Amino acid sequence: MRDDSGAGIETGPANRPTDGGARRSSRVRGHRRWLLPVATAACLLMTGAGTATAAAPATGSTAAESSTAAQTPADILQAGAQQGIADGYPGVIGMVRKGDTTQYVHAGVGDRATKVPADPKAKFRIGSNTKAFTSTVLLQLEGEKKLSLDDTVAKWLPGAVAANGYDGSKITIRQLLNHTSGLPDYFKTIQINGPYFLNTNPREVFPPQNLVNVALAMRAPTTEPGEKFDYSNTNYVLAGMVIKAVTGEDAATQIQRRIIEPLGLRDTSFPTSDPALYGNHLHGYAIRTIFISDATASNVQVFGSAGAMVSTMDDLATFSRALMTGKLLEPAQMAELKTTVPVTADVGYGLGIERMQLSCGKSAWGHNGAVLGYFSEWLSSEDGTEQVAHANNEFHLLGGTPGQAHTGKAMTDAFCAL
Repeated sequence: MRDDSGAGIETGPANRPTDGGARRSSRVRGHRRWLLPVATAACLLMTGAGTATAAAPATGSTAAESSTAAQTPADILQAGAQQGIADGYPGVIGMVRKGDTTQYVHAGVGDRATKVPADPKAKFRIGSNTKAFTSTVLLQLEGEKKLSLDDTVAKWLPGAVAANGYDGSKITIRQLLNHTSGLPDYFKTIQINGPYFLNTNPREVFPPQNLVNVALAMRAPTTEPGEKFDYSNTNYVLAGMVIKAVTGEDAATQIQRRIIEPLGLRDTSFPTSDPALYGNHLHGYAIRTIFISDATASNVQVFGSAGAMVSTMDDLATFSRALMTGKLLEPAQMAELKTTVPVTADVGYGLGIERMQLSCGKSAWGHNGAVLGYFSEWLSSEDGTEQVAHANNEFHLLGGTPGQAHTGKAMTDAFCAL
């Protein structure tokens, strides 16, 4: 199905892992917790970003209304993509996968300058979807008896968390991965998110310990470790530091060796310094007051092991299916991956992934990711046979925009319709 705008649905074979290894399994939008970086009020006032979160929905049918009349999950996701364009996104891509059958959707453009249609096979920055990769490496290391998730941060990173009342000897690796450490999120400070949003120096160096130090200086502890869920990028920066302390290699190298290469994720990478994207990729954009600027090249060190990776719809689906079916983890670590802490009444957070009870009665695992210029989400069934994902190429550090709501609801409705 294709229309004159270049939007359409395409069907293709599902990507299969190349190593041949044997496998080892309507969200309530009002309750959805946006697991993404959100700029501070000061930053928004400084840049004016708060005056233009996204264009108001166009008159006519919304994604919800369109999905009612749609006949297939791909139709539902396509309607959401087109509503996302009406909401102000330059481009939206997505995929629906059931077993070995995959359908792709796309609307709008992948490059505003050339007007090339948004390509569902294109690369994009996956933001906090990186966290599942980082968590997987640590779970693998535990399975190899090289660490325990109940080890303290101080055991592997002496002195890394020891300021302003924070004590790394009381925080475990598990609490980093399920966001119950009580550590503040460094990205909520204007000294980090201000320059990042303005994108004035994409090559600025941000050593991980410096980011942790910024977080520790934000405030004294308000909860005890393990007491409650509080999403913080600081947790996964520390998780990456633990990987290096245990293996002698940084998280990017370990993820490449343990996940990307074995699964044949040819379009997935973990940039550690280069802010550019290469090959077939979506250009990313950020709304700044009344203007939209190209943010394709942005600083990757600001998030590192918490959100620096680049991938595609196909590669993300291959990874999430391998993860959910136990191809990457031993049974004991699979159980830990899926042990959740409460976020809301219908959402629980595991170790780098979250479990959602959907309003249609189904449950799903997934996550989202947001970095300057890009927003993406994925959902998977417990057995990995049903998957839906989508991405767009505009993000300006605000959660809960109309585009996010409409495309996200379409994703959930498409998953429910599988």
